Amino acid sequence: MTEEVCLWTAVEQAAAIRDRRISARELVRAHLDRIDRINPAVNAIVTVVADKAMDAAKAADEKTTRGEPTGPLHGLPVAHKDLHLTAGIRTTFGSPSMAGHIPDVDDLVVTRLRHAGAITIGKTNTPEFGAGSHTFNPVFGITRNPYDLARTAGGSSGGAAAALACGLHPVADGSDMGGSLRNPAAFCNVVGLRPSLGRVPSWPSTLPWSSLSVQGPMARTVTDVALTLSVLAGPDDRDPVSLSEAGAVFARPPDPDVRGLRLAWSPDLGGLVDVEDEVLDVLEPRIRVFERLGCTLTRDCPDFTGADEVFRVLRAWRFHHAHGRLAAECPELVKETLRDNAAYGGTLSGSDLARAEERRTGLFHRMREFFTRYDALLLPVTQVLPFPVEWEYPCEVAGVGQPDYLSWMRSCYFVSTVGNPALSVPSGFSVGGLPVGLQIVGPHRGDLTTLRVGRAFEVETEFWRHAPPLT
Repeated sequence: MTEEVCLWTAVEQAAAIRDRRISARELVRAHLDRIDRINPAVNAIVTVVADKAMDAAKAADEKTTRGEPTGPLHGLPVAHKDLHLTAGIRTTFGSPSMAGHIPDVDDLVVTRLRHAGAITIGKTNTPEFGAGSHTFNPVFGITRNPYDLARTAGGSSGGAAAALACGLHPVADGSDMGGSLRNPAAFCNVVGLRPSLGRVPSWPSTLPWSSLSVQGPMARTVTDVALTLSVLAGPDDRDPVSLSEAGAVFARPPDPDVRGLRLAWSPDLGGLVDVEDEVLDVLEPRIRVFERLGCTLTRDCPDFTGADEVFRVLRAWRFHHAHGRLAAECPELVKETLRDNAAYGGTLSGSDLARAEERRTGLFHRMREFFTRYDALLLPVTQVLPFPVEWEYPCEVAGVGQPDYLSWMRSCYFVSTVGNPALSVPSGFSVGGLPVGLQIVGPHRGDLTTLRVGRAFEVETEFWRHAPPLT
């Protein structure tokens, strides 16, 4: 089996196994060989469990031979984000304090992927404790962008995105607090979905009521993301905010017929963010695709006033809870930006949190009213192009100085505050050949509409087919 199969879509790979045109062992072996050849250049997959994977592939083939029922991802290889617990497989969180950590339980997303037939081949790189949208850490180093190895792959699901772009696995799991599924997808020319709050349950969790971070799928196409969402979504009684709707509603490819939909486009989130001209030069002509598809397109944006404070307060509170003790007792084991953010969280009062939640409620209702007039909102995913790997973060955007490592991500994290589904889809390349993503935000719990709009754009443009020069 040649490596060509690794660039098939997940739907195509699953169909080939189901029809017995290839075996799970052949498919997994092809991906492992590709990892051996390509991964050293990008450092996307940081732990490989080849023997475990081949044993699981053998068991999958035996199940097929016996004619037993199989899941929708039967035989497909997947590497899990190194923030997600994997029983018996090292999970480091990108932190030297956890470098030898081997959990005895799986995260729910890992369990659901395996129950759907996916085969674990390893773990993908992430920033230290997932903090920041540039994937580097003291344990495994930097993940590089496959379209330009001198550039970042984004983060925090940067390893997953780079691996997808290189054909090292067909689907991936990730998580998103301030853009960690969308940012790396945009930087690596793949698709990432931040689902609605509760769409993908999370377990185990010490803060199950906390509603800023979600887990979700990544892949090379919108259809593959929808397929992956179909197995990740669905209720779980251990997550108090999980939605009751079954994931099966996402199993069929989203309908690309978007005639009559009302779309809003905002290049700068209502004037609240700065965006580099090189990003807008790609996006501005691309959104006209929707007019050709029969949509109405209006320049408009909900009022995101207060989103910056809401995100920063709630994020810092969560980081203080999760990392404050380690940062205080062992500061040498925590990067400075994360250490400072956790310390800020420790200064917050009950009034600070209450004010943030009150403003967040106002944001939600303004967004709710906005979506009585529109079916989807179009935005830039990122405010900059993939930047040099030597930078921790861009200190300037469109000539405007950025005070800290969060400021350049506002185009993503403003959306996070309201919990709406948000999709990053490939939308073209800069003059220098760097990927740019379009962000599609749907109404409250409107994941299916969001995927429909993304698939319509994908079918019309097919930017996802532009593989990295590296491959």
